[in-house]
Amino acid sequence: MVSHNSLKTSPHTSSRAEWEAWRARRLASVISPTGNLALIETRWFPPEVTLEEARAGQPTTVTVTKQERRDFDGNIVAQGIRLWDSNSEAIRSFETIDSYPFDPAWAFEATFTPHPESHAVPFEYVRETPGLRNLAVPGEIKVTIDGLEYSLDAFDDDGTLLLVFADPTNGHETYPAGRFLVLPKEENSNRVIIDFNRAYVPPCGFSIAYNCPLPPRQNRLKVPVHAGEKNPIFRNNFEIH
Repeated sequence: MVSHNSLKTSPHTSSRAEWEAWRARRLASVISPTGNLALIETRWFPPEVTLEEARAGQPTTVTVTKQERRDFDGNIVAQGIRLWDSNSEAIRSFETIDSYPFDPAWAFEATFTPHPESHAVPFEYVRETPGLRNLAVPGEIKVTIDGLEYSLDAFDDDGTLLLVFADPTNGHETYPAGRFLVLPKEENSNRVIIDFNRAYVPPCGFSIAYNCPLPPRQNRLKVPVHAGEKNPIFRNNFEIH
């Protein structure tokens, strides 16, 4: 049972109603025309390939968008396109996302200390040839969970702190590669709320056309996190492909 500095009575802890609203938005988002379940292909092309060329021969349910990969300094290192099908087999087979019950004891107060200068942390990726990709980490996040102090690295995802973490539930209760969690940071404060009730299955759990970062060693928790999403549930034994 988790305890210690969980925010059981804090006004910053999400209420059950707020969590239920978040969960409803989440379920709607994965089946949207460009949601996680709609992604059917990611193609890396020379930059001269146009969206019109990529769209040629596709059904009317398919949307095509551009995709870029940048290095730590912001330089474009690869360009391509993504194909999204609003009538994908994954969407047609989707039932729900299994989740733990809401529990306010799984919300924690953490401290955020900015790095004095640009700081990169190497992340491995699920579906990539061996090698590491450096991601910008704006600061150090310290939190105590079940009596253990952790120093976590959340990377900068277009201005949002995104934590990629693992825990002992992975592989038998939750998604094997770990889970994601957006960390709200209070303005003009070093306070960060880690609410594991909003931990979610990464995009690569919905389509093999995604390539998700794996949790680095420092983000692997010792305590089983019985909060947040577990795994997507599909009808008719469907498996992502």
